[in-house]
Amino acid sequence: MSERTSYAPGTPCWVDLATPDREAAEKFYGPLLGWEIPELPNSAEMGGYRRAKKNGKDVAGAMPLMQEGQPPAWSTYVSVDDADAIGRAIQENGGTMVAEPMDVASYGRLAIFTDPTGAFFGIWEPADFAGAELVNEPGSFSWNELETRDPAAAKEFYGRVFGWEWEQQEGPGGMAYHVAKVEGARIAGMVDITGRMPDEVPAHWMTYFSVDDAEGAIAKVNAGGGSVSFGPIDIPVGRSAVGRDPWGATFAVVRLNEETLAEAP
Repeated sequence: MSERTSYAPGTPCWVDLATPDREAAEKFYGPLLGWEIPELPNSAEMGGYRRAKKNGKDVAGAMPLMQEGQPPAWSTYVSVDDADAIGRAIQENGGTMVAEPMDVASYGRLAIFTDPTGAFFGIWEPADFAGAELVNEPGSFSWNELETRDPAAAKEFYGRVFGWEWEQQEGPGGMAYHVAKVEGARIAGMVDITGRMPDEVPAHWMTYFSVDDAEGAIAKVNAGGGSVSFGPIDIPVGRSAVGRDPWGATFAVVRLNEETLAEAP
């Protein structure tokens, strides 16, 4: 299994869901991804935050909506070695601070930003908690993808802040697909959504969850009260579809092919 105890700086290390109903979210994501999302001993003092578990391993977070008008959504967090220094670099390169660096108990240090194209993301400086303990396995996240209308600006921003190097590949239908790398390892993707999504859909980070069967996952999304907005389609790494949970949070599922699994860290 792809068990993790650490992440190289600049690597997405965690995802979490902001939702209006954590109990109902467990009933939706449990059958879909094999999760339990139990209340933790310190959930109350952590603002209601919980950690989803797959086979006893932490794989994602779930928290209540924090303010009126906040949309339900999945968020991506990038591991860093110094949240304060990276936070300054983010702002110096056109990012906007949403939540300043703060300690999260003894787990680590957190901050939230938007990039110059408008996409929300977080940074995480680990202490006792490195991030997801399981990745690339069914029921865990396997990929994080920036969907933006300004790939050039995003490349420059993330390259300067996290040291990402970019490689352009051909995606489905011949579209340009951009892969970010850290020390040669593929760690994230990016696609231009101009003309592919309604103008009211902002730039955002998409979380891909690994599944055993894309069609079976779609059936579970629909059975749980969610919807499928795209796919399934074959992509270079496997077979994928994009769905929405019953509250509108968007995510993707992917059945990774053998070649992709063999190359996964």
